[in-house]
Amino acid sequence: MDLSDSPSEAAFRHEARTFLEQHVHEVPADLSDESDEAESIPVRKKWQRTLFDNGWAAITWPERHGGRGLGPVEQIIWNQECVRAKTPSSINIVGIGMAGPAIIEHGSDEQRDRYLSRILSGEEIWCQLFSEPNAGSDLPALATSAKRDGDEWVVNGQKVWSSAAHFADWGILLARTDSSVPKRKGITFFLVDMTTPGVTVRPLRQMNGKTHFNEVFLDDVRIPDGNRVGEVGGGWGVATTTLLHERMAVGGSMGVFNMDDLIGLANSRGDVSPHERDLLARTYIYDRCLELLNARVMSKLAHGEIPTAEGSIAKLALTRMLAAAANTALSILGPRAIAEPGIWQNLFLITPGIRVGGGTDDIQRNMIAERVLGLPRDEDESRTLPFDQLRRN
Repeated sequence: MDLSDSPSEAAFRHEARTFLEQHVHEVPADLSDESDEAESIPVRKKWQRTLFDNGWAAITWPERHGGRGLGPVEQIIWNQECVRAKTPSSINIVGIGMAGPAIIEHGSDEQRDRYLSRILSGEEIWCQLFSEPNAGSDLPALATSAKRDGDEWVVNGQKVWSSAAHFADWGILLARTDSSVPKRKGITFFLVDMTTPGVTVRPLRQMNGKTHFNEVFLDDVRIPDGNRVGEVGGGWGVATTTLLHERMAVGGSMGVFNMDDLIGLANSRGDVSPHERDLLARTYIYDRCLELLNARVMSKLAHGEIPTAEGSIAKLALTRMLAAAANTALSILGPRAIAEPGIWQNLFLITPGIRVGGGTDDIQRNMIAERVLGLPRDEDESRTLPFDQLRRN
């Protein structure tokens, strides 16, 4: 494993770092992803526009569609430099990381012309309408239905854990268009205008008091057939594209944690106990291991290899490291952890959700078991039975 940048990677890193140093002042220093939405969304949209105007909005998108035409290694480097510069996370993660790639690969020319530039500029924000109350880890079990009515589809169902749906302009939607075939074969992929009559968004309040996630109800929502991406019944293939792009680049600690900040907290305390020093050392080891895992992924990609279970291992390492960081910080803060809400309390409260988002810890362990250890899959009759014959809750 090569831990150093190649000459071309080093040049790209220098270019990215120079750009961020020149422009990061445009984002208020106290702006974080947990800032008040009414204040943060306009600023983050402006930052997205800055990235778009300077050619940094989409590292891996083809140049003809507004991207830089680079690979996953450069995407990871860009993520690392954004974390280093403490920029806010993208206001349009779903649009750039999922909707855009799906439209580029599976959409029509009209759809590319209509949506792509607005995604990159932040003019239109997107959300994901995939998971359902009974279809989370087993996403192909989704039951939201779409029935053809002339040149439109009438959609009914419920989605949940939809980030940013309460301020998104558009959503990518998976709906079942055929229940007489196995569950993966009867799904179709749609683009839905979130202002369409029948779309109801209800924010879900989290432990930290924020409403990052939402449940979305779809009652007789009419979607033009022109908003269908790919073939009828081919939605699972389109969804696979979106999920692969979502997981392609490992972004370290996702920008929610910086080891230097934790060390700074300990230094400011001055009287850290031996137990807390042990916690701090353990957290540093976890953080360093995650860096090395990410370096392993980068090294494979740079040599033209496709990572297997490294992404799953890194996801597990990430949640373990974030939990350790939060517990260490709260131990150092002592009674102040309760009296003075702040970034460390927020990290403690959001970490359980990170264990679920992007594939639960159990799903990641299954992938490791199958792809690394070669263990057999559990028998699953739902893969072959028609969806309408499956037992459902």
